[in-house]
Amino acid sequence: MLSSLADLFLSVVVPRSVSARFRPSTIFSRTGWPLWRDRSMTIADPEKREDTLAMFAPLLLVTLLAYWVASQMVGYGLIFWALRGGLRPEPGIGGAIYFAGSSMLTIGYGDIVPVHSYTRAIALFAAGGGLATFAIVTTFLFQTFGAFQRREAFVVTISERTGAPPSGLEFVLRHYKLGLMRDLDPILRESQRWIAEVMETHLAYPVLTYFRSSHDDESWVGTVGALLDAATLLITTVDLDHRGQAEITARIGTHLVRDFGNFFQLPAEDSAGVEYDEFTAAYAVLEGLGVPLHPVVDAWPAFAAKRATYAMQLGAMAAWWRIPPARWIGDRSRVRMHVNAGVSH
Repeated sequence: MLSSLADLFLSVVVPRSVSARFRPSTIFSRTGWPLWRDRSMTIADPEKREDTLAMFAPLLLVTLLAYWVASQMVGYGLIFWALRGGLRPEPGIGGAIYFAGSSMLTIGYGDIVPVHSYTRAIALFAAGGGLATFAIVTTFLFQTFGAFQRREAFVVTISERTGAPPSGLEFVLRHYKLGLMRDLDPILRESQRWIAEVMETHLAYPVLTYFRSSHDDESWVGTVGALLDAATLLITTVDLDHRGQAEITARIGTHLVRDFGNFFQLPAEDSAGVEYDEFTAAYAVLEGLGVPLHPVVDAWPAFAAKRATYAMQLGAMAAWWRIPPARWIGDRSRVRMHVNAGVSH
């Protein structure tokens, strides 16, 4: 019971990430997700596969609530059973757990009643604990869904600029083709605020990381990666005056992927993640559109070095959450065209 109360307090009340490998909520999520994910990936139909993956986060929330309530019920029940002399009629262990549950839920049928001061006090503690648990979890649910909606509102909005699946190259191309290069600084500032909010909310409440986008070929990890790739292209390859905001975006995005990689202890490989041929193909698309560019002999080393600062953690995040494949992010062998994509993949 004490471990359940501590887990509830650390998971819901404490508004920051708390590293505790053996907390029940951590065990449920980090052992349950790989099993659920790997099983889901055997589903051939992409839509059914995504629907199945999306069920994990709601089920995790329900499981945690059930665990927090049931463990307290059993804990109080064992206490009542040990002090059964203070209850009338004296219950067995099953009756003691039943009485604890009715006390926590403030039902009070009266078929078992405390007759001594100590059992009455414990019954009051159980009732208060039950009410507090449901009140805290209800507030937590509203906060969780509110953070999810804010995250997804940005993902959907920015997808008109990054394409779907999201792509940093597509971000640059669309702004240049549509004459929106002046919008880059405001968009990058908004992206910085969004990245910061995702970093704060998703590390404080890790269950949010398992909520998948309700829109095809979109994900919060892919959006972070697209913004990082766009910022990296603006810094190293595109010869336009947006380096300042792009540099800040790249720094805060790199901060996010490193923090998530460390918190979830994700494995990573020392690789830039983009081959020279992939880069030169993207360079040719930009050049063909007339985008001012640095010479490729200078741009490629700078791009590879900059992207190496976040690519391995980003790739590990994409693999852990099995995001829909995107350009330069995740399992690119399965990247597919989408109606919102303006560049062939």
